[in-house]
Amino acid sequence: MFRSLKYRNFKLFFYGQSISLIGTWMQKTAVAWMIYTLTHSALLLGVVGFVSLIPSLLLSPFAGSLVDRYNRYHIMVITQILSMIQAGALAFLIYFKVYDITAIVGISLAQGIINAFDTTCRQSLMVEMVDDRADLPNAIALNSTMTNFARIAGPAFAGMILSTFGEDICFFGNFISYLPVLACLFMMKLNLAAPVKANQTVLEGLRDGFKYVATNRDLSSLIILLTVSSLCVMPFTTLMPVFAKDIFHGDAKTFSWFEIAAGAGSIISAVYLANLKTDKYLTQVIIAASFIFGLSVLLLAYAAKLHLSLFFMALTGVGMMAQSAAINTYLQTHTIPAMRARVISYYIMAYQGVMPIGSLLIGWLANETGTRNAVCIEGIIGLVSISTFVLYKRRQNAKDEIAGTLAVSGWHAQPFKKLNWARLLGLMPFISLKKSR
Repeated sequence: MFRSLKYRNFKLFFYGQSISLIGTWMQKTAVAWMIYTLTHSALLLGVVGFVSLIPSLLLSPFAGSLVDRYNRYHIMVITQILSMIQAGALAFLIYFKVYDITAIVGISLAQGIINAFDTTCRQSLMVEMVDDRADLPNAIALNSTMTNFARIAGPAFAGMILSTFGEDICFFGNFISYLPVLACLFMMKLNLAAPVKANQTVLEGLRDGFKYVATNRDLSSLIILLTVSSLCVMPFTTLMPVFAKDIFHGDAKTFSWFEIAAGAGSIISAVYLANLKTDKYLTQVIIAASFIFGLSVLLLAYAAKLHLSLFFMALTGVGMMAQSAAINTYLQTHTIPAMRARVISYYIMAYQGVMPIGSLLIGWLANETGTRNAVCIEGIIGLVSISTFVLYKRRQNAKDEIAGTLAVSGWHAQPFKKLNWARLLGLMPFISLKKSR
């Protein structure tokens, strides 16, 4: 399970990020609780989520094109320093009791802009930290394990600190947590190839990246599935403070339990993925995880008891993490090196970029229909989306099998030029046949 830690650079990356991400989740938990405590508005929770993630939607493709052209290590050092400055600004703001919602939203927006470049750079740099390509899936799974362990430890610490010392300690904790990251980065010894100065502009590189993804059916279908999940299913987490405070009449510790439950489920998935010996069955893992995710969100919506809600919350962590990590692994292992950062940028855009729009939508939906009904709708959408994906894959596999059989016997497939009712209904993979010369 830990075989990729034998590489010194990845080990330094792993340990440094582990500490930093705990601080990040402490801050996320403290911000969400503080916003809801001050305003009692589910909509404002959605707004904060929106501004912290919307830059990933707008800037990730541009970031991917940029990262492919310049030194990724230098970009990562810069983004980590900027993240530390942002965390310090928020810490001092809260320390001096300046509970200005506009300022908090502005700092969250700055964090989102930095993360759009940092996440794309960090993901694409990971392959440079692992010498043997066969160990890359394990490194990605361990990275996900680290992220989700932080998702448990961060909210757990935040719950204790919020109820004992106050939110300012959470923010200063995040500020200090960037020191180990920077120390580990400076200790790395990466042998990066000099970036090739392409004749094309960044915008032309962006265009080529989009064309590469759009023409690859396997990559594009997975990115679309993740986009639907991020837009219409994952934002249910925005309403967890409402579940903790209003539905189950709890406090900051109760809220942290929901985060801990989701993180525990995520670690189960990460351990499973880290122990996979091959990436042969990633598509099956994605399908199973997506079904688990949608169903558990649906069951969470109407769970009557707190312990049942926490159990279903853990299941959402199992499904959500396995879905996103397996898609990430598939994209990185099925993409040519020259396009890796650009493909990852579309993954980041699908995973993080559209989620803020979903956060706004579910905040509005919760105000209109009620919190439980809003979460229920998201669970249903999750089940419908993965069912559609399965039908698409089956149809695509049937087309490929027929094309392969025909090729062996000297025929090849051509698409019909004329429409017909059966084709419009999608009942079978229609082809016209032409004998090969």
